[in-house]
Amino acid sequence: KRGNKMTLSTDLVQYEKRDRIAYVTLNRPEAMNALSSEVGRGLNEAFRDIRDDPDVLVAIVTGAGGRAFSAGADLKEVNERQQGGESAFAGGEDSRYVPEMGVWKPIIAAIDGYCVAGGLELAMQCDIRIATEQSQFGLPEPRWSISPGYGLHHLVRMVPMGEAMYILLTGSRIDSADAHRIGLIHSVHPDRDSLMERAQAIAEEVKLCAPLAVQAIKQINYVGKNMPPEYSYKLAEGLTGKIGETEDAIEGPAAFAERRTPNWKGK
Repeated sequence: KRGNKMTLSTDLVQYEKRDRIAYVTLNRPEAMNALSSEVGRGLNEAFRDIRDDPDVLVAIVTGAGGRAFSAGADLKEVNERQQGGESAFAGGEDSRYVPEMGVWKPIIAAIDGYCVAGGLELAMQCDIRIATEQSQFGLPEPRWSISPGYGLHHLVRMVPMGEAMYILLTGSRIDSADAHRIGLIHSVHPDRDSLMERAQAIAEEVKLCAPLAVQAIKQINYVGKNMPPEYSYKLAEGLTGKIGETEDAIEGPAAFAERRTPNWKGK
């Protein structure tokens, strides 16, 4: 089916919505989809729309060109900013991480090529990561006297600490096989076509689930991981209690009993 292409303030990020799936594509292939401030602004606009559009249930993020998901921050822009006496990295609304924006809908990162520095950190802000065999992963920031941002604090929560320390302290890249072995990505695929087919299939699997239940599960995990268990339990009780009062909570068991596909209303 034809999608609904959305116009952002920049053409460096393409955004389309089709069959309740949002597709976000970094569109700067000549620069290996480096994350300039303009790209950051486009991503921020897309993620806000994903958060706020009730018709969107799940998103897929990828990079154009086949060479890179993203090679990270645009260091040429960083250098120009520093030479002008400005802060190395632009701040403000556009620099907020996805979980901080309250985007509780599932996001799938479809990685094809280099996924390093800020590119890896963007992928880490997604919930499910899959990649092609040719993809490579790393946080090379210390090689340029830069400290990782999101990756510094969250990589050790996603993979074994020893593996995280190797990536963080050496700046070295690992391939898809090692990324899969340590649990950084969910699966490895031979080429871009099979990668996108799998991303689409995962999105369709998400769509089988009750939207509010899925969003509550994501919120509980992202917010609750920073809380003592007793507070996390209370957060979960409150959110799951609200889910139990929805029309979808009645529809799910009814559809199971009647052996039919649920008709989710998201309310």
